[in-house]
Amino acid sequence: MQPELTWDFLLNAYAKGYFPMAMNRDDDELHWFYPEKRGIIPLDAFHIPKSLAKLARKQPFIITTDTAFPEIIKACSTEHADTWINARIVELYCELWEKGYAHSVECWEEGQLVGGLYGVAIGGAFFGESMFTRKSNASRLALMHLVKLLNDGGYTLLDTQFVNDHLQQFGVVEIPHEDYLVLLNEALSINAEFAPR
Repeated sequence: MQPELTWDFLLNAYAKGYFPMAMNRDDDELHWFYPEKRGIIPLDAFHIPKSLAKLARKQPFIITTDTAFPEIIKACSTEHADTWINARIVELYCELWEKGYAHSVECWEEGQLVGGLYGVAIGGAFFGESMFTRKSNASRLALMHLVKLLNDGGYTLLDTQFVNDHLQQFGVVEIPHEDYLVLLNEALSINAEFAPR
């Protein structure tokens, strides 16, 4: 018999190296993943492309944190052709946000949400989940803002789960799962703070 999937069960799974995904937004079931190799972005070696650094200095968007989490995760679930975010994931992660374990970074232009990202934070580990953009570079600037928050808050691990072409520009690396678990356990022992500086 499967245990009931609750927000605290989900946190315990993350702390052991697991994470859930649906096959698509219409899939009623969640499937657990424990990949042999894990993607991470080293927080002390985050690479900011020159064009993005130049754009950031112009401050094209207003960037906030944790002000529109439900809107962020719902956008992530609807604005990608292929997505693993189903209705149950939206519900669970909104619960995590209400409990203070999930966070979002939002980009705004003229009062409209134009991009952002969300993830889960436990101790000194941040598990990046998904991002979306409605205006060019919004999600990239959200990630840049996230990394600053994590460094300022004392985090040591930014987990991207997998490696993809988009993340290559930021210095993502793929490591064996046993090495990931060492970093994860070290990060879980840290009392980090997700708060704007």
